[in-house]
Amino acid sequence: MKKLAITWDGVDDATGYLFSLAKALSAAVKNSPYADLAEEIVATSGFAFRMWLSADLCRSATSIWSWDDQQRWVENGGLHCDYVGRYWGQDDQEEAQRLKAIERIRTSIDQGIAAISWDIGVPEWGLITGYDDASQTFATLSVTGEAAEMSYDALGKREIPILSVLTLTGKSEKSREAIQHDTLQLAVSHLQGEEWCDNAKGLEVYPALIKHYEEATGFGDSSNAEYFLGTYAPLKQYAYKYFEKAHLPELAELYQTVYQAWLSAFTIKKNEDASLLEVRTNIASLLKTAYEKERRALEIMVGRLR
Repeated sequence: MKKLAITWDGVDDATGYLFSLAKALSAAVKNSPYADLAEEIVATSGFAFRMWLSADLCRSATSIWSWDDQQRWVENGGLHCDYVGRYWGQDDQEEAQRLKAIERIRTSIDQGIAAISWDIGVPEWGLITGYDDASQTFATLSVTGEAAEMSYDALGKREIPILSVLTLTGKSEKSREAIQHDTLQLAVSHLQGEEWCDNAKGLEVYPALIKHYEEATGFGDSSNAEYFLGTYAPLKQYAYKYFEKAHLPELAELYQTVYQAWLSAFTIKKNEDASLLEVRTNIASLLKTAYEKERRALEIMVGRLR
C-alpha cells in the first residue's frame, strides 16, 4: 500500500461539524506542496460563504448543489485541479468515469497529495490517502476520523452511489489581487443565492432557520439543528480569517461578529434545552445579529466590485 500520513490535525474546526468538503479541501492543501494556500482556500473557493437549508432541517441539504463547479471554485484560489464526476441518470458512464477517477487518484497520491472524494466511509466528503494496485484497495480517511480501506470497485457505488473526485495538480500564476476580486464575486454570488440548489440558500437561510426557533416548529431543538449551526459557524471563521489576512478590516470585523454569533448559537444549542422558549429566543437573537452583519458585509462586497 502506498499511503500518505495525513490526519485532520491542524484543520480549524471549532465545532466538529465543519462542512466535509471544506474540511477535506483544507487538509489536502495543508498536506501538499501548496500548503501556503491552506489557510485561505476555504474562503477563496467560496465555501466559507455558502449556506443551504431544507425546510425540515434534513442534513442532506448541504449535499444538493452543482458538484461540477468544484473545480472552477477551487481554482479561483490559485490552484490547478482535476475533477471527475458521475451523477444520477448517468449509469452508462459509471465504469469509464470510475476508471478515470482511479487513475487521477493514483497520480495525485504519487505526487504526495490526497484526493478529495465523496462517500468513502460515510456519505460525506473525505480523503483518499493511499492505494494498492495488488489488492485493488484505497486507504481512506473519513470526516469522522476513521481510517479504513475501500475497494477500487466501491468508488462511486457506496451508500449514495454518486462519483465525485477532486485532485490538486498544481499552483497557478493567478495574482493575489485577482484571487481577492474573484473571491468577492464568489461570495456575493453565494450570499445572493445565485447557484443551483433545491433548498433555501445564501442569506435566505437566516429567516428560514430563525423561523424554527421563533415559531417552535419542532425542528429547532433537533440534533439536525445542531448540525446546521455547527456546520456554518466554522465556515464563518474561515471568512473572517481570510479578510483579516487580505487586509480588509471592515469585512474582517463584520465576519468576526458573524462567526462569534453562530458559534455562540451552536454552543447554546449543544449545551442547553432548546425546547425552552428562553433558549430558542437567545439562539434566534444571535442569528439575527449574524444576519444583520452578513447583509452589511454583502453590501460592502457589492460596492467593492462596482
